[in-house]
Amino acid sequence: MADFTCSVDADGIATITWDVPGKSMNVLNLEGAAELEAHVDSALADPAVAGVILTSGKKDFAGGMDLNVIAKMKESAGTDPAQGLFDGIMRFHALERKIELAGMDPRTKKGGKPIVAALPGTALGIGLEIPLACHRIFAADNPKAKIGLPEILVGIFPGAGGTTRLVRKLGPMAASPFLLEGKLSDPQRAKAAGIIDEVVAPDLLLARAKEWVLAATEADLVKPWDQKGYKLPGGAPYHPAGFMTFVGASAMVLGKTMGVYPAAKALLSAVYEGALVPFDTALRIEARWFTHVLMNPSSSAMIRSLFINKAALEKGANRPQVADQKVAKLGVLGAGMMGAGIAHVAASSGIQVILIDATQEAADRGKAHSQGLLDKGIKRGKVTADEKAEVLARITATADYAALSGCELVIEAVFEDPKVKAEVTAKAEAVLSETAVFATNTSTLPISDLAKASRRPAQFIGIHFFSPVDKMMLVEIIKGRDTGDTAVAKALDFVRQIRKTPIVVNDARFFYANRCIIPYINEGIRMVAEGVEPALIENAAKLVGLPLGPLQLVDETSIDLGVKIAKATRAAMGDAYPDGAVDTVLFAMADRARLGRKAGAGFYAYDDAGKRTGLWDGLSDLWPVAQVQPELTEVQHRMLFVQVLEAVRALEQGVLTDIREGDVGAILGWGFCPWSGGPFSWLDMIGAETAVQICDRLADAHGPRFAAPGLLREIAADGDSFYARFATAVQAA
Repeated sequence: MADFTCSVDADGIATITWDVPGKSMNVLNLEGAAELEAHVDSALADPAVAGVILTSGKKDFAGGMDLNVIAKMKESAGTDPAQGLFDGIMRFHALERKIELAGMDPRTKKGGKPIVAALPGTALGIGLEIPLACHRIFAADNPKAKIGLPEILVGIFPGAGGTTRLVRKLGPMAASPFLLEGKLSDPQRAKAAGIIDEVVAPDLLLARAKEWVLAATEADLVKPWDQKGYKLPGGAPYHPAGFMTFVGASAMVLGKTMGVYPAAKALLSAVYEGALVPFDTALRIEARWFTHVLMNPSSSAMIRSLFINKAALEKGANRPQVADQKVAKLGVLGAGMMGAGIAHVAASSGIQVILIDATQEAADRGKAHSQGLLDKGIKRGKVTADEKAEVLARITATADYAALSGCELVIEAVFEDPKVKAEVTAKAEAVLSETAVFATNTSTLPISDLAKASRRPAQFIGIHFFSPVDKMMLVEIIKGRDTGDTAVAKALDFVRQIRKTPIVVNDARFFYANRCIIPYINEGIRMVAEGVEPALIENAAKLVGLPLGPLQLVDETSIDLGVKIAKATRAAMGDAYPDGAVDTVLFAMADRARLGRKAGAGFYAYDDAGKRTGLWDGLSDLWPVAQVQPELTEVQHRMLFVQVLEAVRALEQGVLTDIREGDVGAILGWGFCPWSGGPFSWLDMIGAETAVQICDRLADAHGPRFAAPGLLREIAADGDSFYARFATAVQAA
C-alpha cells in the first residue's frame, strides 16, 4: 500500500493524502518521498488540475523523517558516505523546491499552480519543512497539536530546507527559539509566531484550503525570497542590526552548548552563510552543513540513543510477553514530594489515584502539590480550568488504607527506612487483591530485601522515579530476585501510560543510575580534598557536557542525604568501603550545617532567596588549593570514567541486560553528556583500546576505582565495540 494517494475533484483540486499504512503517525522515507514527487509531477502536468492540497489521512500530519533513511543514504554511497548524504539531502531540497515553484516560469515566476498544506494536527521535522515549501499553511484549531522543528534535540538540525526557509520567513532572531531550542507550539501560537498562515476549525480545514486555492493569484504563489528586492527580516549579517544578531547568537550558542554539541554550531553557520547568498545557494550550504553534522559520530550516537533506542524502550522492547497490564486505579503511599509527584503524573494521565499518608492533613498537602502544578500550567496556557478540575477529581487524599481496595498497582514512596517500608507494605497487602502489584520507589535499598516484607514477592518490584517527578522522563524499574513477569509488565505498562521512558534493571546496590551518579559526586568531592580548585572541577564538568558540576549536584540533592548514604554503604561494605576520603569532606560540611541548597549553605553560597552566589569561599580554608593544578582533560577524564566504568560493571554483572537502557537511562536519568549518546556510545566513539589506556593511566595515578573492567579489556583486545558485540540485543537500534 502507498504512503501517499491522490484524488482530483470536480473543481480540479488535487488532494494528496499522506497516510502511512500500519503506523499511528506519518513518517517520511525514501519510497514515500518518491510517491509524493510523482503525485506533484502529475498534478503540475495535468491541465485539469487547478491546484493541490497536501494533507493527512491521520489525526496528525507527520512526525518527521524516518531516521533510518539517513543510514540508507550513507550505505548507498559506499566508500563516500558524505557524498551519498549530500546527494540524498539535495534530492529532498529538489522536491520541496518543485513544490515551491509549482511549475512557474523561472524568469517571470508566473504560470504556477497553488499548492497548500492542510495540517489536521501535529507537524514536526520534515512534517513542517514540506509545508514551509507550500504557498500557504492551514492548521486545524487543535490545541493538542504540536508544530515545530525539534531536530536539535536529537543532535541534528532541520536540514531539508526548514532552517533556510524559517530564517527567511521570520528572520534569524525570531526563528532562533524554533531552530536552536526545538521549541514546539500549538497552532494558535505557531500562527502568532508567523510559522503557519491560518488556523481554522477542524471540520472546515479542507474547505478553507480549497477556497484559498481556487481564489489564489499568481502573486500569492511567489515566496518573498523569490521576489526582487527581498531583504532578510531583522537584517542580513552585513546590516548593523543583523550583525549584532549574529554576534549575540554565536555567544548564546557557545554559552549553552559549551562547544560539545556540533549541530547548534553547524546550524548557526548554515544560517550565517546562507543569509549572504541567493536562496538556492543557501539550500546547498544548508545541505553541506547538515551532511557535516550527520558525519559527526556525536550526531549518530544521539540519534540512536535519543530517537531510535528511546522509542524502542517506550514501545516495550524488553516487555515480557504477558497480557495487557494497564492501570486504572493506582495507590500511592506517602504524600511527600515524591509521592505527590507520582500521584500528579498518574492523575494527569487519566488514572484514578488513592494518595495515602499517616494523617489526613499530610495527604491533603500532597494533593495540594498537584493543585500548585496545575495552577502554574494554567498561567502558562498549558492547562485549562476544566482540565485542572478533572485531574484533581482523580486524586483521593486519605489516611485510610481501606481506600486501596481495587487498586491494581500500589507504589510506596515513604521514608527510606526498611522498617517503615515493611509496615506500609503489610498494611497495603491486607487490602489489595491477590493480583495487585506492589512497588517501592526506593532509590538505594535492595528490592529483594524489601520484598521479604511481602506475602507475594513475585508481585513485588521497584519503580524508581527521579525528582522532580513531573519533569524527569526516566523511570528505573528494578526486578527483585523473585519478581515475576506480570509485575514487570505492569510496571512497564504503567510507565507507558504516564508517558515516561522506562529501563528495566536487575537488583543490586544503588541499581543502575545511582551507582553511576554517586561515584561522579564522590570524585568531585575527592578532588576538593586533594586541593583541586573547586571552580576547575565545576567548569570542567560543564565544558564536557554534564549539566551540573558534582559540587552543585550534591548541594541540590542535599549533603545530609549524602552522609546518610555514606553511613549506610560503609555499614554494608565494612572494610571494603572505598570512600573514606570523600566522607572526610562530606561529614565536615554536615558538621558545619552546610547541608546544601535547602539550608542556604553548602559547597555554594546562597542569598536569602536561595539563589547561588558562587562557590563558598570557606572551602579553601578547610581544603587549601594546591599550587599546581591538574590539566582540564585530567579532571574531565576522572569525572567521566568513574561513571562509564560503573555502567560497564553494571552490564558485566547483569544489572543491565541491554546497552540501550544503559545509554538512554544515563542521558535521561542524570544528564550524562547527551552529545555522546550515553556511556556505551561514548566508549565506542573513543574506542575500547583508547579507553583501556586512559583507565590504566588513571588507575596508576588515582587508584583501583579506575581499573578497566574485564569486559572492557576483552572488547579492546578483540578490536570490538559495545554496539557491535551486543548487536543481537540491540538489533532494533
